[in-house]
Amino acid sequence: MRFEKKGKLSMRFIGPYEILACIGHVAYRLALPPTLAGVHDVFHVSMLRKYIPDLAHVLSQKLPELAEDMTYEEKPVEILEHKEYHLGNHTIPYVKVHWSNHSKQEASLEFESKLRTKHPHLFGLSGIAPIGTHSHPPHVDEHP
Repeated sequence: MRFEKKGKLSMRFIGPYEILACIGHVAYRLALPPTLAGVHDVFHVSMLRKYIPDLAHVLSQKLPELAEDMTYEEKPVEILEHKEYHLGNHTIPYVKVHWSNHSKQEASLEFESKLRTKHPHLFGLSGIAPIGTHSHPPHVDEHP
């Protein structure tokens, strides 16, 4: 079940949950746990994803801590990777972030500068060089 969208093309899902009934052609009633009692239990088919069974997959019913307004706070757990994108004369540093309540496969690319501002503690532990201290020397224009 899609619960919240974070980032441009990054869907966020929680579950799996049992389908109790088909409501019309495009809606389903789900068996939600008591901790999601404030969430309406009928969802459009576009909000759902088919579960593909995998013997190695261990299902966890650990749900995020929900606030009274049925939202939860995403917290970065660790930085998995550092990437730089070159656009013309600009270099844009990104980091791949593993978020709480999500698997590492759902990690998202975030602007390094924004993440460093909001969560500086991640950069002291990750070993990733600060902005501007990349392994290659800066470009120097040799015009007099």
